[in-house]
Amino acid sequence: MQQQPEQQQAEQQAARRETKAPAATAVHLEPGAAVASATPAAQPGPEHVEEPVAYDGILLSGFGGPEGQDDVLPFLRNVTRGRGIPDERLEEVATHYRHFGGVSPINQQNRDLKAALEGALAEAGVDLPVYWGNRNWAPYLDEALQQAADAGATRLLAIPTSAYSSYSSCRQYREDWADALEATGLQASMQIDKVRQFFNHPGFLAPFVDGVRATVAEAREAGFADGDVEVLFATHSIPTADAERSGAPDLHEWGPGGGYEAQHLAAAEWVMGEAAPGVAWQLVYQSRSGPASQPWLEPDINDAIDELPVGDGGRKAVVIVPLGFVSDHMEVMWDLDEEAIETATERGLWVRRAPTPGVDPQYVGALVDLVQERLEGRPVAERKAVTSIHTWYDVCRPGCCENPRLGFRPAIAGLQP
Repeated sequence: MQQQPEQQQAEQQAARRETKAPAATAVHLEPGAAVASATPAAQPGPEHVEEPVAYDGILLSGFGGPEGQDDVLPFLRNVTRGRGIPDERLEEVATHYRHFGGVSPINQQNRDLKAALEGALAEAGVDLPVYWGNRNWAPYLDEALQQAADAGATRLLAIPTSAYSSYSSCRQYREDWADALEATGLQASMQIDKVRQFFNHPGFLAPFVDGVRATVAEAREAGFADGDVEVLFATHSIPTADAERSGAPDLHEWGPGGGYEAQHLAAAEWVMGEAAPGVAWQLVYQSRSGPASQPWLEPDINDAIDELPVGDGGRKAVVIVPLGFVSDHMEVMWDLDEEAIETATERGLWVRRAPTPGVDPQYVGALVDLVQERLEGRPVAERKAVTSIHTWYDVCRPGCCENPRLGFRPAIAGLQP
């Protein structure tokens, strides 16, 4: 007799483990290769791979999130592994998840994205399966790799669900892929490349253009002049020491926020130029954690709202744009939809929050295009990219996105260390 969906879900949850794969101790380098566990085209470490690669699967890589109250603390232990944070402090963050029943929307978002990506790949004539794994909760990355290996896959192209360069949004994915390869014993038999950071792909930015255009139009319809409106582009704050090492700093002269901040500024500038030129905007940060003595990127979105001049001659409306996020997960639902909107409302401001890309066909189409770049070996001059920053690297540069506190852990898809 066929199992009911509820019974299948209960069995899967019971069998699900609570801890991610252990940290890798080493990586596998082919003789003469400069990049670990990479395809032959990427092994020498070129900035851009301009020769075709015959991949046999896509590795959609997510952050992961709890799907019930019992999942919350084990999930947060995975997120903070190696940092020695006691459960009492983790429980302070857990209250955000518990407010929503212990369920983060991120896993369902990735299920929806996987289905949309599979459909868009098929429509584009790309016959590749999509394997989905998370860094911090089931299904884990090592489980996805084992599934791919069991199906006979040996060459995967990884898509992290993060568009920008930083330790947490790029290098940590590369470390966790190395962990997963070692945990499954696939280091010498499976090759994994990654798509470039896609902060300046027009398909990724198009949903934000649409969102800003629509929310600014709504503000105008509510009777606000353009000078009354401030657009706040929000992204996750990171420690300033991490920011300084983000985005291949040895190759670029970034500002104090490193490549991470520069990429967001370039993306926001382009979005505003397309959607609402002449309307005031700024880049703000959210979701900081860690001790108060540790500098993080600022301003916090709530501080920025508090510091806006309001009323006659000042701002009367704010539009919040979650530029640093690809979907509505906990940081969007709590830090923006709850806290930031409350701050704006208390100041008497009209406020709207623009949507994240989610499964917008323009965003999904961008991911398909990134896959096709690598399948074709498309020359960099022919790749789709906007903003003032060039088409990003296919192979991460040496030392890029270092975490100064943790040092360099084994990582793939980039030049050592």
